[in-house]
Amino acid sequence: MPIPEDVTGDEIDKDVRQELQSLPKTLAEDVARNLVMVARLLDEDPEGAYGYSRVALRLASRVAAVREAAGFAAYANQKYGEALAEFRAAKRMTGNIDLWPVMADCERGLGRPEKALDMAGAPEVHKLDKAGQVEMRLVAAGARRDMGQLDAAIVTLQSPELAANSVQPWTARLRYAYADALLAAGRESEAREWFAKAVEADRDGSTDASDRLAELDGVEFVDAMAEDEDGEVQAPAESEASVDKDEDDKDGDQDDKD
Repeated sequence: MPIPEDVTGDEIDKDVRQELQSLPKTLAEDVARNLVMVARLLDEDPEGAYGYSRVALRLASRVAAVREAAGFAAYANQKYGEALAEFRAAKRMTGNIDLWPVMADCERGLGRPEKALDMAGAPEVHKLDKAGQVEMRLVAAGARRDMGQLDAAIVTLQSPELAANSVQPWTARLRYAYADALLAAGRESEAREWFAKAVEADRDGSTDASDRLAELDGVEFVDAMAEDEDGEVQAPAESEASVDKDEDDKDGDQDDKD
């Protein structure tokens, strides 16, 4: 697959670069450039990222960072079985348990929420950092919802991290998940409160909490410049009230002249 000339491979994380030192120099450069493309395209073009991950995997399947990148690319394309296999391979190579929450979420994607819950209660969870533990809580709550256990999902999300006033990288997503679970349980007023709190914490727009909040408040957004059937941009039509007002103003002006 073609790689832009401005991608040199030096953009990758230093730890990944160190892993690639076990490869011949030219091969390491090729793998690095493909990994850069995976990272660059993962959010906006998951299929493209997946393609580059397969190239990297073909070139260096014994490198843990390559297996991890392939796992995330497969995960982004909802290829959960494939993603789980790659994450397991990376974990075997490194002994690192950071991938435990996303592995559990793959089990959800494969229709095995009970397995995800088993993983949420495993000893590995205690070895995760705070961000990993919050992620595991989100996955466990999702598994509860998969099983139709809404009340249990809500309780799962109730935690010191949810109640904390300080904003952390995971705060917006945690509050959003809690608000969404409350809304699914019919607790609309509480859901509105937590969507509002999610908006406060969502500094980089990682959720659509503001849209959900507006929807609960009955606010509708209208595109200011709509396209007609021929694809030409048109200004929004005037409301009947504004047209009537314009006509009244004209009549008033004419009466003044008379």
